[in-house]
Order: sequence, then C-alpha cells, then structure tokens
Amino acid sequence: MDVNSASSAELQRFIEQEKEKAMVSEMVGKLTDVCWDKCITSTPGTKFSSGEQTCLTNCAQRYIDMSAIIMKRFQSMH
Repeated sequence: MDVNSASSAELQRFIEQEKEKAMVSEMVGKLTDVCWDKCITSTPGTKFSSGEQTCLTNCAQRYIDMSAIIMKRFQSMH
C-alpha cells in the first residue's frame, strides 16, 4: 500500500466514524424531543415524577429498539 492509499483509507475510516457520531447525536436529539413531548405534560420540577420516569424509560427503550430494527433491515438491503 502506498502513502496515498494509506491516507485515503485512513480518511475513509475517519469519515465513517464522523458519520456514525453524527447519526448517534441525531438519534439522541430525536429521542429526547419525542420522549420529552410525550412524557412531560406539565412544567417539570426539580425531579421527574415516577410516572414521568417510567414513561421516559419505556419511550427511550422503544425508540432504541425500533432504531435497531430499522438499522438491521437497512443493512440487510445492502
């Protein structure tokens, strides 16, 4: 492998890592928006109520599960 090939491969790895970071960041942002809007129905205090905590936990878990299913299906298409 010459220097240009090595640099190109390294650049490709870096770009893929940055894409993955951006995807995770976007997913966290969407998860926060969706679950917050669904579970926090009043002005939050210093702590979440037990109902809010349960709702947020369940919402986040469902979002993560669905994201994993979508990713697997997307990967199987390639």
